[in-house]
Amino acid sequence: MQNVTSGESFSYQVALRDFQRARQQAAMRQLMARLTGKPNDLLSYNAIEEELHVVGTTERGVREIPLNKIVGSVGRYKDFTRDFLPKLDSDAERWARVRAAVTDMSGLPPIEVYQVGDVYFVKDGNHRVSVARQLNTETISAYITEVQTRVPLAAADDPNEVICKARYADFLDHTNLDKLRPDANLIMTFCGRFQWYLDQIDTYRKTLDASLPHQDAVAAWYDDMYLPVILLMREQGVMRNFPDRSEADLYLLLHEHREEMEEALGWEIDTETAVSNLAEKERGFRKVVSRVVDAIIPDELEEGPTPGAWRKKQIALGRRHRLFADYLVALSGSEADWPMLDLIVPMAQWENDRLLGLHIVGSQKKAKSKRVRALGERFEARCREAGLVGEFAVEVGDDVAEVIIRRAAWADLVVTSLTHPPGVQPLERLSHGFNRLVQRCPRPVLAIPTGANSLFDRILLAYDGSKKADEALFVATYLRARWPMSLTVLTVETENTPPTALEKARTYIERYGITDVNYVLKQKPIAEAVLATAVDYDINEIIMGGFGYRPVKHLVLGSTVDHILREFRQPILICR
Repeated sequence: MQNVTSGESFSYQVALRDFQRARQQAAMRQLMARLTGKPNDLLSYNAIEEELHVVGTTERGVREIPLNKIVGSVGRYKDFTRDFLPKLDSDAERWARVRAAVTDMSGLPPIEVYQVGDVYFVKDGNHRVSVARQLNTETISAYITEVQTRVPLAAADDPNEVICKARYADFLDHTNLDKLRPDANLIMTFCGRFQWYLDQIDTYRKTLDASLPHQDAVAAWYDDMYLPVILLMREQGVMRNFPDRSEADLYLLLHEHREEMEEALGWEIDTETAVSNLAEKERGFRKVVSRVVDAIIPDELEEGPTPGAWRKKQIALGRRHRLFADYLVALSGSEADWPMLDLIVPMAQWENDRLLGLHIVGSQKKAKSKRVRALGERFEARCREAGLVGEFAVEVGDDVAEVIIRRAAWADLVVTSLTHPPGVQPLERLSHGFNRLVQRCPRPVLAIPTGANSLFDRILLAYDGSKKADEALFVATYLRARWPMSLTVLTVETENTPPTALEKARTYIERYGITDVNYVLKQKPIAEAVLATAVDYDINEIIMGGFGYRPVKHLVLGSTVDHILREFRQPILICR
């Protein structure tokens, strides 16, 4: 050891004590890293240089850099923790001499660093950085060589994130996406799944033209497949439900989620519907609350979805010129299915909608029977004859209404035959599956009574100004604006429905340039007024809101909807 003066010796001894404290802190950091599994190591510059694919270097001269953005070292990344606490006892003398030489860092020469993205790696001056961190200095002077890589680093990146970025750099080497689309960012936390992206690009290339140049295929895949889905997820706020994942993660998750749902449902699921379903996923507390509510409230008395939720979904999807893209058609397996199908096929042909047939049976044995197979074949053949896409699915379940309610989330409209309308007595209403379907279904329900035989070209909108009636107003206005049909709007004045409700409907409809509408104001009783107006105007479809009463009150008193379902023998579209 060199000779030192007494003053220098005192400073050196103080510096050694500072080193011992720093070593103890380092040992504690290493212990916590082992306990938590969170890495606390410096990054190796040589590994980064190799993994992230260096494309050039530039000398930037000397400037002050933030100490907290120094995340690695060229040769001594194993000797210090991530916050540059010393890990080796053999460093004591060198560390203490640097510490004893200064009371701040102004007396020492600049360190030398490589800059990669937003972070720095020490080429020379590791002990100076360690001492500066102990002195709580915010910046340090450094000679900077900037290293350009295909994927930049950030100060918060841990080794796992660096690995992900290295895999992304490999992906960019294969695709040149960063050059073809400079704004693209497919960074993932699923580090091993970039091959899935390469496979999808290759598949898309084959669907276009196998001889298409690879880079042209990459650009087309990004523009036509990847970016539209990302924009849709942004619009619907999907990322809020997955704060720890990137957009590229969510794109992959969406495709896997869609495949799982298609396998479970037996139907193809379009991208918009899959994104919407992913956006609606609930987590944490809301799931717990839902399970508790399900356990204590009978299905027959549940409130059902919030009025207007379906319309918000349609608007979010941007479906301004296609209201019902997918119909869930509940097939009973009886001959009543085919007159019902004959009525809705022309409606589906208006906008080339898709028909999703659903048959519910009580056992797996029945699901695989010849009768069920013949039902599916007949349904799909009828759709093909009409030039429509038709898909048939079978599900095993004891509760028909519950299965339809669950699957309705994947459609825009539920169509069901109404062989037996809800009864008059409370117990009849309690046991009637259709009441539960209307109460809880997240989509509009089109009920087609046995014997209905008219096309939907003379519509009656029963409007009372309620939120559910507003949904019916939205649907009726759309249909009248898009297709050649007559529209009559009826408001029945009651203690809860003033005559101004009719003017509210008129204002809304005329906003869309529709003026040839019949507006009718009548006095209660409501059901009788609706049925009489239907006769007066030769109506062949009624559109109305769902049950006005809450479930318990509806059970006791019944409703206008029940009455109309029993008496009107043409289709009734019930919105909520």
